[in-house]
Amino acid sequence: MHKIFKNGSIFVKSEEEMVDLGRAIAATLSGGEVLGFVGDLGAGKTHMIQGILEGLGAGNPAASPTFSLVHEHRDGRLPAAHFDFYRMKSEDEALGMGWDEYLAGGSVLLVEWADRFDGALMPPDTRWLVLKHAGPTLREVRLA
Repeated sequence: MHKIFKNGSIFVKSEEEMVDLGRAIAATLSGGEVLGFVGDLGAGKTHMIQGILEGLGAGNPAASPTFSLVHEHRDGRLPAAHFDFYRMKSEDEALGMGWDEYLAGGSVLLVEWADRFDGALMPPDTRWLVLKHAGPTLREVRLA
């Protein structure tokens, strides 16, 4: 499955392993966490989030928020919301869709492209996951 190296990075070799890693992360969540995902296109952010949602028992974890900006998942062990900041033009757009209410709501918040506005919208206790291409199918995942 995953291999952890000295630098604390985890290397995964496939989309399936990325989903498995997401499931493992889900097992550590208790509610109210904010996870910020950073990485280039194709680095595995969506696959990891799908695994987290599966691990939480969400009914439709495969849905990508790319066109709706946020998908709520209230049918699992913990409520979760999956955001995609990629297409947002400004912080005001996120605030206008109720970002502050989501932060106060106790759901697990999973945010792709969380660094889009220099991370200004993310709370100080955000768990940052940085995903990088390390080969044609190899990905490095680091908790920053």
